[in-house]
Amino acid sequence: MKPLNSTYAQLGTTVFEVMSGLAREHRAINLGQGFPDGRGPEDVLRVAAETLLDGWNQYPPMMGLPELRQAVAAHEKRFYSLDVDWQAEVMVTSGATEALAASLFAVIEPGDEIVVIQPFYDAYVPLIRRAGGVPRFVTLTAPDWTLTREALAAAFSPRTKAIVLNNPLNPAARVFSRAELELVAEFVEGADAVAICDEVYEHLVFDGRRHIPLLTLPGMRGRCLKIGSAGKTFSLTGWKVGYITGAPELLSLVAKAHQFLTFTTPPNLQSAVAYGLGKDDGYFAALATGMQAKRDRLGAGLRAAGFEVLDSQGTYFLNVDIASTGFDGDDLAFCRRMTEAAGVTAIPVSAFYERDPVRTVVRFCFCKEDSVLDEAMDRLARQLAKVA
Repeated sequence: MKPLNSTYAQLGTTVFEVMSGLAREHRAINLGQGFPDGRGPEDVLRVAAETLLDGWNQYPPMMGLPELRQAVAAHEKRFYSLDVDWQAEVMVTSGATEALAASLFAVIEPGDEIVVIQPFYDAYVPLIRRAGGVPRFVTLTAPDWTLTREALAAAFSPRTKAIVLNNPLNPAARVFSRAELELVAEFVEGADAVAICDEVYEHLVFDGRRHIPLLTLPGMRGRCLKIGSAGKTFSLTGWKVGYITGAPELLSLVAKAHQFLTFTTPPNLQSAVAYGLGKDDGYFAALATGMQAKRDRLGAGLRAAGFEVLDSQGTYFLNVDIASTGFDGDDLAFCRRMTEAAGVTAIPVSAFYERDPVRTVVRFCFCKEDSVLDEAMDRLARQLAKVA
């Protein structure tokens, strides 16, 4: 048989699958993968169920149901004061990852350079390479994960076609400041490039911070593709409903890629998400404060156990520096040891780097039931006490 696609052939088993397999083997509490324990909002679930039974179950429009596209446009106006034409500037996708794929396939020509901030969501680089792009990396480091002019200048070049900007940033749990976003905008405009903005955690920012879409900054309105996720906003990650907001000249080409990826998304889920985006301000505030409380609960327990806990400004995740524990090994070895010996699974942050990784930082997911978090903290504390 002739060789198959080299981009995918070179990929190994993901760290998520490796660690989840270990978690199953050792019956560990899995705080590695980022999905909530809860069922999601009951009223949103009910709309999905009722629409499934009583509504249209054939192909919906390729761009998405008008009601959801209108709801996304209203959402952008309500939260960010953006005036969006729902007919020309909004498209529904089967999850944010499909939105990323369609955006990258639409933007990249073979040989184009794409700036990626690492640590990064692990789908970015394979998608870029499959489209023929060349990733150029901006490396952030713990504990503050600051984005600097020097790092951006080293990554941008005359061949830069786009930057993939994840804000809030998974796995670093960083929310970029307005000054940092202005720096990104400066480089994007200077390179005559596009920004593909993965903003799936836009409603999961903590401690009074406000999410700032790059799309809202001067000069960015025609250069950004803003990606959102119902999975994160409604704690329904299995639904795989995403949406893109962007200028017509960008979105029209992304739509051509989308039509040959998934073409469309289940109509009952689209109707339910449209309903959900119209929920009152109390829902969105409670989403953030509820997750912040879980972050604080886990953080307090991890500190008491002896970890150095890094700042978590947003997302589902909390990072710790294992150097404080005296463990003689890197982050992957630590995660294996804690799974096997303590019965708690986390993810090594080095897995989110292409090169020059941080080797002492481990990511825990806190969007779990309080009882699960408490048991995980007890197990870790007992194990670290043995080490000490």
